[in-house]
Amino acid sequence: MLENQYQYDLPEAGCDEAGRGCLAGPVFAAAVMLPPDFHDPLLNDSKQMTERNREKLRAVIEREAVAWAVEAVSAARIDEINILNASFEGMSLAVARLDPAPAFLAIDGNRFRTRLEIPWRCIVKGDGKYADIAAASVLAKTHRDEYMLCIAEEFPQYGWAKNKGYPTREHRLAIREHGLTPHHRLTFNHEIDQLELPF
Repeated sequence: MLENQYQYDLPEAGCDEAGRGCLAGPVFAAAVMLPPDFHDPLLNDSKQMTERNREKLRAVIEREAVAWAVEAVSAARIDEINILNASFEGMSLAVARLDPAPAFLAIDGNRFRTRLEIPWRCIVKGDGKYADIAAASVLAKTHRDEYMLCIAEEFPQYGWAKNKGYPTREHRLAIREHGLTPHHRLTFNHEIDQLELPF
């Protein structure tokens, strides 16, 4: 069972992102503040959940959270500032939209930078430890998947409805055959001989 949040002295927001390793589409980041008594047995690191359970939890989180926000950072912006900085930017933008504002941030991962004047702590695999980070991972993932399904209708040949922009063999072969779209990240390696990254 997940701990509700990292610390209880200050109002906390959990933060996470989805889509960092993709070849196409934005990176999505979410920030979530949960009530202290929040509990749902389905909630976990979004990568460990089924798509159906993620969608179910998205509705619960968006209804019951004290505050939540999701931000997308475009492929063009990723190319401009790199994927790591784009992830930091997305999380900062999401946090800035929270009302009420948090006084502490619990960040999934081992690195973070922000101009926000809010204390924060990085937690490796935090989405499998704390409910507010797990909730952020669910929102980031479901909002991103929804976006990729929309643009998949415009570019069906890349298989985004299934691979969500990740570097699968099918996706790389489609790039070789059809070239890049405006949604592809130009600074990422699209070649078929590259090792495929896990989802």
